[in-house]
Amino acid sequence: MISLKRYPAVLFVCTANRCRSPLAEAIFKRILCQMGPDWARWKVESAGTWARPDLPPLPGTLQAAKHLGLDIENHRSRHVDGRLLEEFDLILTMEPNHKEALQAEFPELSSRIFMLSEMTGKDLTIFDPVGQEDQEYTNTALEIAEYLREGLRQIVALATRPL
Repeated sequence: MISLKRYPAVLFVCTANRCRSPLAEAIFKRILCQMGPDWARWKVESAGTWARPDLPPLPGTLQAAKHLGLDIENHRSRHVDGRLLEEFDLILTMEPNHKEALQAEFPELSSRIFMLSEMTGKDLTIFDPVGQEDQEYTNTALEIAEYLREGLRQIVALATRPL
């Protein structure tokens, strides 16, 4: 028998979709895979508020991912739009301006949009390392991983609530 169960869907959003959100996507996918096969069926993707389509991750992003044992070389950037957002139960941004812009443009989806740091009870921007040394990219990846681990219970609660 074919299961018609729909698994939760989480979208990570940053500015260009070439650094923070692809890292969050990859890290969260790994966390879910470690939790078991049903968890690995979640839909997890990323996009950017000002993304130019089809660009690869930045070199520092690739290094940071490699440092964490992740391969994101096949990732390509994409821009957020309403059609994309509607596919997701939970949208997690890296900065308050991402959250505010999406909530203003898509008010009907505002109850799904949060900053990643809010999953841990904080209201903090995740540093954008673009233009910095490679170590800053790794520091950002580690910060994202920490928010995802600490906020996992809240992420699951919000992504699985009835919409």
